[in-house]
Amino acid sequence: MVLLAASICTKAGKPLVSRQFVEMTRSRIEGLLASFPKLIGAGKQHTFVETDTVRYVYQPFDKLYMVLLTTKASNILEDLETLRLFSRVIPEYCKTVDEKEVFEHAFELLSAFDEIVALGYKENVNLAQIRTYTEMDSHDERVHDAMRQCQEREAKDRMKQRAKELDVQRRAQQRAGGSKSYGSSTGISSNTYSSSSTDNKPDITPTPVTYPTSNTTSTIRPSTTGKAMKLGTKGKNVETFVDQLKSEGEIVVNTVPVTSGAGGAVAKHKTQSVSLPDTEKGEVHLKQEEKLTVRCSRDGGLESLEVHGMIMLRVKPEQYGRILVAIDNKELRNIQLQTHPNIDKKLFTNESLIGLKNADRPFPVNQEVGVLKWRYTSTDPKEIPLTINCWPNETPNGGCEVNIEYELQNKNLVLKDVQICVPLPSGGQTPVIGKIDGDYQFDNRKITLIWTLPVIDQSNSEGTLEFSIRGKSADFFPIQIDFVAETSYCDIKIADVKSVDNRKSAAYSSESQLIVDKYEYV
Repeated sequence: MVLLAASICTKAGKPLVSRQFVEMTRSRIEGLLASFPKLIGAGKQHTFVETDTVRYVYQPFDKLYMVLLTTKASNILEDLETLRLFSRVIPEYCKTVDEKEVFEHAFELLSAFDEIVALGYKENVNLAQIRTYTEMDSHDERVHDAMRQCQEREAKDRMKQRAKELDVQRRAQQRAGGSKSYGSSTGISSNTYSSSSTDNKPDITPTPVTYPTSNTTSTIRPSTTGKAMKLGTKGKNVETFVDQLKSEGEIVVNTVPVTSGAGGAVAKHKTQSVSLPDTEKGEVHLKQEEKLTVRCSRDGGLESLEVHGMIMLRVKPEQYGRILVAIDNKELRNIQLQTHPNIDKKLFTNESLIGLKNADRPFPVNQEVGVLKWRYTSTDPKEIPLTINCWPNETPNGGCEVNIEYELQNKNLVLKDVQICVPLPSGGQTPVIGKIDGDYQFDNRKITLIWTLPVIDQSNSEGTLEFSIRGKSADFFPIQIDFVAETSYCDIKIADVKSVDNRKSAAYSSESQLIVDKYEYV
């Protein structure tokens, strides 16, 4: 099946929205659609009509037609199935199928059309998948927005609570000042106000009042020995002083952002963890991306490991579109490889070259097209790239000493921006860090200890974190891991880009990244 174009036109053949999937001029499309109403016979129940060159497959609406232009050699049954999908997409975006609604939602309709057909061939999608793809919903963005809103609410609640405390203290001091003078603790003598004999109402002069910070920051903390580090105390006095100034009407300019716990830092890292350094993109740019999903048991066994990879091609000028992409596949494991339907499978199987079936046609211009994808699954624990060993040791006094170790099993990988998130028991307890390789953050809102390492490679393939806190062994699971890497998990690489005509190498740019979809120890 080769679909030339999909159009929404009026009863008179005037095109409202038209999407060409092959190279066709505007005048050609307008001419074909203008002659379409003349070919439809009155009273006929057919949903297609043919000419010497093309076939019209159509479905009438109230005042409009949904028309597909196909070649005469296409499969009419597949054409009708595709037409039904197009017809179901239109009401998803247009409340009423008329000219005004179609014009208002033209770009949404075109985006949906592109999800149905690629390079003239129907994609294997349904209506729900099209709706998901066009919404472009981002889980990371929603998490970031939710965390930011929560931090804003927490900051407002702290400011309101602090304002109430200051107001109560101020009123108490004013009541005390009505019967006796301010004491030496305020630094003001008794002659700063005078009382009248006719009314015993003191005329109090506004005075600056200071409050000891020890009253607002004193909390019960577990005793520590040696050089152990403690979370949750750094910057507490600074935040208290800033809140006091704000509640009294002072304008405070924040030169360093203040966040609740490490929530802000975590949100920032999560947004940046999926983006690698910018690559200078050439006229031909190739992007190799893999998503890793790992689920392990807390005793070290691997329940499931799944890798989804894809190579995407983007060509800027049309003269660079007639190319072949050479793939270097040294992977010995059982990996499922799949090329795009428009890619020549024999050429890829015999010569490891990715090229279109029709070698005379170029790749789409200024579009990121997926040309090759692969999938790998395993239950072998040796395949885990980064292993975690968590040993909680309960003590007789109700506490727990936790020892966590990581080990990089795949020495070919260089992991960056590594986060190992360990849940902690509820109750607002503060963990005491005894030993750590790397750094740590404490998320008060999620009650999570975040062990951070900028890089894990062969030079630091092993590391340890030790801390103590009151709790049970089961409180420290599930452990979640996040990282990025510029090396692919599977041994599949982009070797070269060649011209179709002379098989000589052509200039190109490429990038590769491995990101974590979900990685946890349960």
